[in-house]
Formats: sequence, structure tokens, C-alpha cells
Amino acid sequence: MSDLFDFSDYGRLLELVQNSLIAAALLGVIGGLVGVFVQMRDMQFAVHGIAELSFAGAAAALLLGINVALGSVLGSLVAGALIGALGIRARDRNSVIGVLMPFGLGLGVLFLSLYEGRAANKFGLLTGQVVSVAGQQLGWLVSLSVVVVVGLAVIWRPLTFVSADPEVAAARGLPAGLLSVVFTMLLALAVSLAVQVVGALLVLSLLVTPAAAALRVTSSPVLAPVLSVVFAVTSAVGGILVALGTSVPISPFVTTISFLIYLVCRLGSRRRTRRGWGSRDDEPAEQSAVDNSSHMALP
Repeated sequence: MSDLFDFSDYGRLLELVQNSLIAAALLGVIGGLVGVFVQMRDMQFAVHGIAELSFAGAAAALLLGINVALGSVLGSLVAGALIGALGIRARDRNSVIGVLMPFGLGLGVLFLSLYEGRAANKFGLLTGQVVSVAGQQLGWLVSLSVVVVVGLAVIWRPLTFVSADPEVAAARGLPAGLLSVVFTMLLALAVSLAVQVVGALLVLSLLVTPAAAALRVTSSPVLAPVLSVVFAVTSAVGGILVALGTSVPISPFVTTISFLIYLVCRLGSRRRTRRGWGSRDDEPAEQSAVDNSSHMALP
């Protein structure tokens, strides 16, 4: 156990991961905001599907010796465009994702098998390499984060309305199809950010779990995104801070913290329900948040 934990050089190590902490905080903000709409639109499966093609793009870039971040972004955007254009309805979307996932994963495995470089680079695409965020990669992360935040700010109100009550939104003339495509592309960018930091296998821990936890404890369309961001940032940054004093990779700590937050929120929501507070058992906070969002988003 003493070999597992060693905090003797913690201060020096902390100075070496400043870029990683900034990247983790950015990813937490993006994941928390995007995750709320992922929950409202039931697109958890889409996150995993986009991650597989993002992984394939990053693996192809690694094989070709070009910018891995660029390859990850391009792979995500291709997946986002296909899902957004071909799968507006939930049933169609899941079918498209089910086809894309094994294709993307197979391509990624092929490219990695052909790559003759360091094995650590291969492993990092799957489970993340947050400690090695360089200045150039941080610049990519910041730029893409700004694009995602600005994009969400522009479409937040109509997207909330369409996500909460698509039939009424369509009756009022809102372009549900266009908003779906735009959001899916923003989701693709967010997934590409997550793949570069926590890897293709662990993106759900920051783009799904924090929002799911937030929606277990509040039905407020204002408070839910705030809590989602707080939970995601806590998971990402906290995972780094804890892992620095151990010999264990960072990603397991990120996923564990994220899961523990969700578990506490879920248990807390059940306890509140038993005492007669908040939502009924058959109307969880997620559904209440959707209903409240529908009222707030009315034009």
C-alpha cells in the first residue's frame, strides 16, 4: 500500500500539471453544459458512438504522424454530421449509432495495430493522457471550448424548448431538424475534447454522469446546468489532484469520483422522496427538469 501512495513530491508534481488542470477544468465546464442536453434528448448512446469515430480519427492521425487532436476532432465531426443528418428521430438515431460504433472501433483498432510507435500513445487514446497536455494541445482545447460555449449560448433557448417538447416546438415553427444537427456537431466537438483528455472509453464519465447526477437532485433548468458543471469539474480536476500522489493512472480516479457523486445524488434524491419532498417516485428530477425547461423556453 505504501508503494501505491506517495505524497512526498506532491508540490513539485503539482507545478508540472498546470496545463492538465486547466484542460480538466475546461472539459468539466463543457461536459457539464453539454451533458444536460444529452440527458434531455436521451443521447447518451450518441456520446459513445461519436467517441468511437473520434478514436478512429485520432488513431489514423497517430499512424500518419499528423496532429492527433485534429484527427480526433475530424472523426468526431464526421460522426456528428452522420448522426445529426440521418438520425433526427430517436429510433433512427440509435440505429445509425449502432452501425457507426463497431465501424469506428474497428478502424481505430486497425490503425493502432499498424502503428509502430510507443505503446503508451496507443493506450492513451483509449484511457486518456491528461498529464501530458502540452501547450499546443491546450490551445486546441481552449479554442474548441470557446466554440462549444458560444454555440450553446446561441441555441440554448430554442434547443431547450425543442428538447423538452418537440411537438409543440415544431407547431410553433422552430427548426427542430436544424437545431438537432447543430447540437450534434457541438456534442461532437465536446466528445473530441473528452477523448483527448480521458480517452475514448471514459467519455461518459464527464459528458453523461455529472448531468445525470445533477438532474437527480434538482428540477430547476437554471440550477441543473450549474450543478452539472460543478460535478464535472470536481471529477476531472479532483481526479488529477488525487492521482498525483499515487502510482495509478488518472482516469480511474476521474471515473470513480464522477460515479460517487452520482451515487450520493441518487441516494439523496431517494431519501428526499421518502420524506415527501421534491418529485414523486414515478416522476424523477430528470423529467421535472424537462417539464420546467419547456415552460421556461416558451417564446
